[in-house]
Amino acid sequence: MKILGLDVGTRTIGVAVSDALGWTAQGIETIKRSETDKEKDFERLEELIKQHEVEVIVVGLPKNMNGTIGPSGELCQAFAEELRNRTNLKVEFWDERLTTVAAERMLVTADVSRKKRKKVIDKMAAVMILQGYLDRNQQKL
Repeated sequence: MKILGLDVGTRTIGVAVSDALGWTAQGIETIKRSETDKEKDFERLEELIKQHEVEVIVVGLPKNMNGTIGPSGELCQAFAEELRNRTNLKVEFWDERLTTVAAERMLVTADVSRKKRKKVIDKMAAVMILQGYLDRNQQKL
């Protein structure tokens, strides 16, 4: 069963997918969001879901440091609900607090240039969201 991980932002959507066994997450792309046509965002995600035979979607949920849901979290919840309605797939949330910061640190440590980091940061955050979810579910087995 493959799982799709998403880091949903206002300008981009980082996308990662698991292997068939649900052990590892790999980044597949960063979708540049359309300011005028959100339909394009969903169409691309639906293509990726079909291409990778995804059965579950994990969306990073940005929470405030005190655990409450702010405006960004509400936008992610609305996006996830629309995605759930369009695909009829199970959509779960994963607390994404500090994943972008951790992804940035990892890329800096790997000596990736600022220009290249900007292109892959959201995809890397999606990988971290999905890998955290996969690791938690492996512990349940």
